[in-house]
Order: sequence, then C-alpha cells, then structure tokens
Amino acid sequence: MGLFETSAEQEQALHVDDADLTLWQQVNFGNENELLRQLIEETPWRQEQVTVWGKTHMQPRLIAWYGDDAQSYSYSGITLKGLPWTPALLRVKSKVETLCLSPFNSVLVNYYRDHRDSMGLHSDDEPELGPAPAIASVTFGAARPFVLKHRYRKDLPKVKLLLASSSVLLMQGDTQRYWKHGVPKQTKPCGPRINLTFRQIFSHP
Repeated sequence: MGLFETSAEQEQALHVDDADLTLWQQVNFGNENELLRQLIEETPWRQEQVTVWGKTHMQPRLIAWYGDDAQSYSYSGITLKGLPWTPALLRVKSKVETLCLSPFNSVLVNYYRDHRDSMGLHSDDEPELGPAPAIASVTFGAARPFVLKHRYRKDLPKVKLLLASSSVLLMQGDTQRYWKHGVPKQTKPCGPRINLTFRQIFSHP
C-alpha cells in the first residue's frame, strides 16, 4: 500500500493512475481546535440506517448535510435534506473554493467519534453529482488513514493517505469512476475527527 507524504502548506498533485488528486497537507482555517469544538457541539447530528449490497445497518459515524436552498442528496438508500449554511461552514467553504478553483453548493459533514467509527469503501458517483465530480475533503481533529482502492485493476495497490487536521484533499476528474475510498476502523485509540466533503449537486433526486 503506497503512502504519500507532503510538506505543510504545499499543494501537491498525487500521481495515481486513473485519478486526479490534489492534497494540501496544512491549510490555515484559523483556530482549528475552536472550529472542531464548534462543529461537534453545534451540528444536529444524525445516525442513519443505510443499505449496502442488500444489507441494512446503522452508519458507524454521525452525519449532517448542508446545502443551498435546502439541497437534498440521496445515497445508500437514504435521502438527506440540506440544512442552512452556518457562518463557520461558509468560512471554510469560501477558503476551499478558492483553493480548489471550484464552486460547491453542499457539504456532507461526518463525525468520527473515536477509532471505532469508520466509512466503508465506496465511490461518490450518484447521478446528481455529474459524470466527473469535484469533491473536496477537509479534515479537522485526529489524523486518520484515508484509503483508495481501484474498482477494476487488481495490479494497482491500495493508496493510503494520512489526512491530518486542516488538510484538504481534492478528488476530481475520473477519480470516482475508477476508485473507491474509505476510512477504516483503527485498533489504536484516537480522538474525534470531523470530515467535510464539499460537492456540487446539479439536480434534485
């Protein structure tokens, strides 16, 4: 499994077959500890039942969805109606749009409470995201491994990125078409992590 490392505050294109990935390891969002606390305490968290491969289970993390004009989003058998943007999320969104040179009208907020919370391998390839979506993943709190696995090519190893607090990973182009990504459980305890995945929804489901 390949491990990429970058220096702080430096934009780096990650050279991965069939993917378009850019990583900023350290972005100045202001007081990240205060932002983490604010997001944890003020977000109306939900834990949903999801259906994957015909099986229904509770998500192993908490989520919230925000978007322009109550923008809705459907995946894994659930539909989320967008909450109004908060001032904190709008500040982060503005910074991320400037970095990524891409507009975003919605964000999925994931709360990994500790090392036992996770996200299974998946692709963000829902029709309302368009054929080649740009998705910006922003992390606050504990660093967690982020794993990518090619959907078709067995010859390519998994790619592992350690996404630290205040990092931004941009996935665009054909990335979602050819790669799955996820955040595995850990055996080593860690603190809470908030992940924001900004995206552009082009139509209501």
